[in-house]
Amino acid sequence: MALINKIREKSGWAVGAIAIGLGVFVVGGDLLGPNSRLLGNDATTVGEIAGEEIDYQRFDMVFQQIKAQYEGQVQRAATESEMAMMREQAWNQLIFQIALQKEYDRLGIQVSEEELADMVQGNNIHPSVRQAFTNPQTGEFDRNQVVQYLQNLDQTGGRPMWVNFEQSILNDRIQTKYSNLLTKSEYVTTAEAKKHFEAQNTIASMKVLYIPYFSIADSAVSVTDAQLKDYYNRNKELYKVEDGRTLEYVTIPVAASTDDMNYFQEELKDLTEQFAASTNDSAFVNTHSDLPYDGTYLHTAELPEQLHAIAPLEEGKVYGPYNQGDTYALYKIVDIRDGSVNTARASHILIKPENDTPEAKQAALAKAKDIQAQIKNGADFAAMAAQHGSDGTASVGGDLGYFTEGRMVPAFEKAVFGATSEGLLPAPVETEYGYHIIKITAPKSKRTYKVAAVQRSLDASDATRDQAYAMADELAGTSGSTQEFRENVKKNEALSVEEAANVGKNNVLVGNLSNARELVRWAYSKDTSVGDVSPVFEINDQYVIATLTGKREKGYAKIEDVKEELTAAVRNEVKAQQIIEKLKGATGSLDQIAANYGPDAIVREAEEVSLASGAIPGLGLEPVAIGKAFGLKQGSRTAPIEGQGGVVIAELVNLTKAPEAQDLTGVKAQLVNTRTSRVETNAFEAIKEKADIKDNRVRFF
Repeated sequence: MALINKIREKSGWAVGAIAIGLGVFVVGGDLLGPNSRLLGNDATTVGEIAGEEIDYQRFDMVFQQIKAQYEGQVQRAATESEMAMMREQAWNQLIFQIALQKEYDRLGIQVSEEELADMVQGNNIHPSVRQAFTNPQTGEFDRNQVVQYLQNLDQTGGRPMWVNFEQSILNDRIQTKYSNLLTKSEYVTTAEAKKHFEAQNTIASMKVLYIPYFSIADSAVSVTDAQLKDYYNRNKELYKVEDGRTLEYVTIPVAASTDDMNYFQEELKDLTEQFAASTNDSAFVNTHSDLPYDGTYLHTAELPEQLHAIAPLEEGKVYGPYNQGDTYALYKIVDIRDGSVNTARASHILIKPENDTPEAKQAALAKAKDIQAQIKNGADFAAMAAQHGSDGTASVGGDLGYFTEGRMVPAFEKAVFGATSEGLLPAPVETEYGYHIIKITAPKSKRTYKVAAVQRSLDASDATRDQAYAMADELAGTSGSTQEFRENVKKNEALSVEEAANVGKNNVLVGNLSNARELVRWAYSKDTSVGDVSPVFEINDQYVIATLTGKREKGYAKIEDVKEELTAAVRNEVKAQQIIEKLKGATGSLDQIAANYGPDAIVREAEEVSLASGAIPGLGLEPVAIGKAFGLKQGSRTAPIEGQGGVVIAELVNLTKAPEAQDLTGVKAQLVNTRTSRVETNAFEAIKEKADIKDNRVRFF
């Protein structure tokens, strides 16, 4: 049975460990094999990948496998936001599973029966098989154990699990072959390596005249629709977009009212009295608390902050209520006993030497002794810590709080846990950090406490919730369009509109709203049109009403949707033309040209500029200007260049050529590594793009 469990564990590992492209996508079991699909029923189709329809049942099977594995690892149920991420992972798994399988088939990549046998019990054992059948006593792989396990599959009932495990390692081997096919195809010629080496090591000194675009006011440049269209057509690939929906929305919090607070305070008062009189504290907590009873004994350092601030505590006494945000807590000390570890509380002032020399250490010690003397003569310890402390505790008066043995460096710990009473230790203590002036605020103790805690959240009452819903329902019910929605919001000073632009179809977040999946589904519904107002959604203890103000479909953005971005780009082009026109015919040195142009022209020296960097110190990325400058003769200058942030004229002052490379082996290896790190990702992205994916998940989740 232990071996079967081990195979089950390794099967899960093999399923979960196969990384594909941009993320880790589980490829396991018989999921790569053919699956039946529902034909002609669009209502069950989650999407389409490379011409293959994905029905709900198939998608859910992959999702449930990922979900079960995740929940098994974290030992709890997945949250809604976690499940949203797992659905994304399941979808990506299917994309790569289907699209890649077609690529494997096209290339004829497969694993023969002989190769599979070799991976399980031959000379080239798969890592997951090796790990599953390694003898824990010897640390050696046991091939005989594999053979024995396979012979007993039918008797143990482990054949289905083994088939799944075997398929997983087979898929892993296929993916490895494909990966190797891509990465091993990378080759760098000697000429390429030489060119790269020279680009990295040829260094130029330049003098640069720079006139920033912002030197011309935006208001001084007019941009026509024709110019926007022309720029858009020349740069259309920059404006590819995914599906998007733009929303305006209003949130109405469901927060406890003053009446709710008053009622809650009275309830806490009654609970405090009942808790003090209770004879069965665990039952009382389980009845009245939001969290179950935990009977663990706690050292003082482990107590809730409010309790260890007032320790020592009394057995049978109820402390509180204390609040943190909207959560209130009552604590009852059920029992007190000595544990096995000492706890203490101390404050310190750390004086660090300026360096490791004997003189610096002597100076730090003298300063520590002087501060200690001042404290002995009545100076406030916390004030002295704030003034002289050199670590993070200075801001809290040197307070280290409670800590157990084993937490501090030995010399410090010996001093603190060697003290038997409160007060200032007689002399500074030296550690590797410096000299510590130590004040014991709670001497060592092995005392532990069993604490019963009643923790309650302040929630809005039904009446308060109904009132908030009535406001939300009125806004939704009286708004038949975006215009009416905006007008109704203006009538209520308690409401304000927020916007979320271009929300993706698989988003969970909408603006500052988390877990807003239902709102996204409404926005993408085929029944929702621009101008529609949503019903009331309850999201994170608040009611939300939204209106759909815009739709963007996958493809190229409409000019009107990116008009602001286009206008800024075209405006810079126009400014560049104006600046270049003004510079036309300019003569003399760069300093003279700058002086004639005006105060907006800047001249800078640029040292240690390499062709590979593409950047001019002080100006940022200007690859065109650098490229042209490197092609100049010494003392020559470029024509005015339309740069990233302004117009540039570069003058080559000096060019130091790269030394003659004696051995380009390292350069070749560097380039190969750089390219192979990208080749798989690029290939997978290309395959994904060609897969003609239709994603309809928004209909279901």
